[in-house]
Amino acid sequence: MTDETYSFRVTGMTCAGCAGRAERALHSVEGAEQASINLATNTAAVPESGASPDALRDALAKAGYPADVETITLDVHQMTCASCVGRVEKALTSVPGVLDATANLADESASVELLGGSATAADLARAVRAIGYEASPRADQRPEPGDRKAREAAHLARMTILATVLTLPVFVLEMGGHLFPAFHHWIAGTIGTETSHLVQFVLTTLVLAVPGRQFYLKGIPALLRRAPDMNSLVAVGTFAAWSFSVVATFAPGVLPAGTANVYYEAAAVIVTLILLGRTLEARAKGRTGEAIRKLMGLQAKSALVRRDGEEREISVDDIVAGDLIRVRPGEKIAVDGEVTEGASYVDESMLTGEPVPAEKSPGAEVVGGTVNGTGSLAFRATRVGRDTTLSQIIRMVEQAQSAKLPIQSLVNRITAWFVPAVMTVALLTVVAWLAVGPEPTLTYALVAGVAVLIIACPCAMGLATPTSIMVGTGRAAELGVLFRKGDALQTLHEARVVALDKTGTLTEGRPEMVDFEISGEHDPDRVLSLVAALEARSEHPIADAIVRAARTRGIAAPDAEEFQSVTGFGVTGTVDGHAVIVGARRLFEREGIDLGPLADAAEALARKGRTPLFAAVDGTAAALVGVADPVKAGTPAAVEALHALGLKVAMITGDSRATAEAIASELGIDHVVAEVLPDGKVAALESLRGDGKLAFVGDGINDAPALAAADVGIAIGTGTDVAIESADVVLVSGDIGGVVNAFHISARTMTNIRQNLFWAFGYNVLLIPVAAGILYPLNGTLLSPMLAAGAMALSSIFVLSNALRLRWVAAPLAEAPPRRATALEPAPAE
Repeated sequence: MTDETYSFRVTGMTCAGCAGRAERALHSVEGAEQASINLATNTAAVPESGASPDALRDALAKAGYPADVETITLDVHQMTCASCVGRVEKALTSVPGVLDATANLADESASVELLGGSATAADLARAVRAIGYEASPRADQRPEPGDRKAREAAHLARMTILATVLTLPVFVLEMGGHLFPAFHHWIAGTIGTETSHLVQFVLTTLVLAVPGRQFYLKGIPALLRRAPDMNSLVAVGTFAAWSFSVVATFAPGVLPAGTANVYYEAAAVIVTLILLGRTLEARAKGRTGEAIRKLMGLQAKSALVRRDGEEREISVDDIVAGDLIRVRPGEKIAVDGEVTEGASYVDESMLTGEPVPAEKSPGAEVVGGTVNGTGSLAFRATRVGRDTTLSQIIRMVEQAQSAKLPIQSLVNRITAWFVPAVMTVALLTVVAWLAVGPEPTLTYALVAGVAVLIIACPCAMGLATPTSIMVGTGRAAELGVLFRKGDALQTLHEARVVALDKTGTLTEGRPEMVDFEISGEHDPDRVLSLVAALEARSEHPIADAIVRAARTRGIAAPDAEEFQSVTGFGVTGTVDGHAVIVGARRLFEREGIDLGPLADAAEALARKGRTPLFAAVDGTAAALVGVADPVKAGTPAAVEALHALGLKVAMITGDSRATAEAIASELGIDHVVAEVLPDGKVAALESLRGDGKLAFVGDGINDAPALAAADVGIAIGTGTDVAIESADVVLVSGDIGGVVNAFHISARTMTNIRQNLFWAFGYNVLLIPVAAGILYPLNGTLLSPMLAAGAMALSSIFVLSNALRLRWVAAPLAEAPPRRATALEPAPAE
């Protein structure tokens, strides 16, 4: 795969402003100019061949968003000297993301420090095994996918519960008196107002010091670096409310008369509500990566490997290329390989979506993650670890989910100055209320200033795009569409023309006999057996189609003698004592054989886009054979669905214009470019660009230049590796309905992103002025900081919830030929 990247976790990011600053810090490192930050996953993606991990770590630490660093220990055997130690350490430090590696000869171990999430223990062990040493991860270092997010959500939930328990008495003591005057008098007459304020002080201080500490530990340093973020807004707002209340509690005389009010409940409730919002965000973020977890769940955990003459169960991480693996009935196939013994049927629906299991016998390829049927197989591992098909699919999805769409650049430009601008607005709000506000001006100024700080958190802005991308590309993978390049998600939505290669894309890619018409009194089965006997000696694809057709009909083909191939004309020979000729019209004209009514029938076949061949027995025309590359079953519905999406559909083919026009007419294709040589497809695409951005769909080696030249290249997954490497989007199966799925998921995701951005920006544009008090002169409305905190949390939850709706996007071709759900898709109800 080209342009390989690896990702690692970044801590301390809570809003789009944080993500922008962290990304700029990475870009300042030489070789990391293409790095990107994903706020939804709190990860950074950088080129494998780019900057050193140490430089990346240092740059992020300086910016205030340190990389998550983890240590992994391996058991390493067969080291015998200091040179072995050096080689092991060199192999480990060559793994992308590794900061440092130390091998210990005495206890046969290696300790590796790396950027968190950049590599797994299995990746490190594999690097060591590749240089000839035995290595395996320590058994207690195999965290399940999603564990980190689950721990984060659990920690936030505990902090939220603690904050709620501490805040509830504060809220009741203060707000209860405002809502019910009788309660206020009861408090004053029992514990007293001063005692009430002291209780509120203690409880609120605990809220800020324990569950709310994270806002101060991250927000204040960011403020001192002159790079304030969301935590800075919360820290300044809650500290202002708390400190004013402390003065009102312990030194009310220093405040103007009538302003010695306490706002403990505001500070405590703000922290509680924001923690609640973050807890819900963490849980929602965990669900955005569901597709990756499902993919990883397809991987086998262990396999029965034959080594040193005996079979033993080992972890799939310990399998190396060349291992001989035994697969029992019903087991998952561990890695990619080639069958060496046995025969069975393998369920490959998780890749292809095809309901019929594929037959496997010696020489056939098997793919890791597929499920063996009732037979027993042995195969030799050819691709393991990161090189397996399933691992490559997972990597494609991860890279697409980490991508940054062009639309995100607008968000980045705005959020770069948003937080400083909000703090400026909050300051101006305080000044304005102090200058022209009614009495008590200081109270009004404090309430309005804190409300502006709290309500303007840019969390929703930062989450709007990456969460939609994560869920959208994950759902696309479940529908068999892999976005290799994230920006293709947006570009595909903007395309107005989709050009399709014919052979192997619109059609099955191999000729089939579709017509067999007899002349005179000849017996059809007898003639077909004679023709098949002759064609069995030929290596031409059309000959193979005729032989397959005879075999399918159960017709045995006798041996042919005196076989002769006439290049460009056909074949001749003797079968069971009969002289047999099969070929084009020009061969029969040369031999002087009258075609009779078969000539007119051949013209009709040609108009349908089929290739007509004739057969003669003992000098008499006996049959007309029609051969064609049949259109795939789902192609007509797919073309119709593309038209329904408002796309112009074009076909590019090397076939004759007559054949191409016949197929185009049958399918309703808008534009045909025929008789195109393999190197002419790029020029053919250029001729179609006048109608807007262009997507091209192909599968062969000769399609690679066109796939690269198109605005979006879509490769059929059953095609060549070269085509797939040149594409922006890969369809896992050969079903062209995947093209429709790709356009559909692109459109739905972009609509979802625009909805999120509209809400995130509209929310701030509308509510910041309200928080500042613009409605107060009109109707006396002044937004409470507590309501501001609730609204802020609600905005982020709305954005995440809206993005998660993409998990249920349905494939648009509901009326297409039945296709079994892949292992990633929910099974239909019985």
